Amino acid sequence: MRSKQVVIIGSSDASAHLDTAMSIGHFVADNKWVLISGGRTGIMEAASRGASEAGGTVVGITPSQQFDEANPYCTIVIPSGIGFARNSINVLSGDVIVSIGGKSGTLSELAYAWQYGKPVICCSFTGGWSSEILQQPVDDRKSGTFYDAKNLDDVYSILLNLLT
Repeated sequence: MRSKQVVIIGSSDASAHLDTAMSIGHFVADNKWVLISGGRTGIMEAASRGASEAGGTVVGITPSQQFDEANPYCTIVIPSGIGFARNSINVLSGDVIVSIGGKSGTLSELAYAWQYGKPVICCSFTGGWSSEILQQPVDDRKSGTFYDAKNLDDVYSILLNLLT
């Protein structure tokens, strides 16, 4: 039986909301789901750390060809070698996407999620594109489903509803 996979997206240079990312990563591992991210620093590393410390499986899909580009909490590293184009692979790898804060890379992943019809939990309480995307839809087509999480309890509740 395949494990459910949760992709966490957010900025590599983020210093805010790292506790949020860590808590969500921990929750993912506690539920025996696999955590997937871009495998780098910031939000990705904090989520990876939370899942790793809870004994979970952590997959990092990195933009370069180097295994050592991944943060130290990744148990599986997939060096894509395709730069930011790997954002498409990140999104396709998840049953659910969780967006925390975010800048241009996160916006790219949100657009891919919309196009692929992936459910996205937007942590609107963290600002960035996670909040903005809820105010300004990607386009006028109905495609993906964006859920507004106003706090961590919302994130947990939506994840449980979508994955159990």
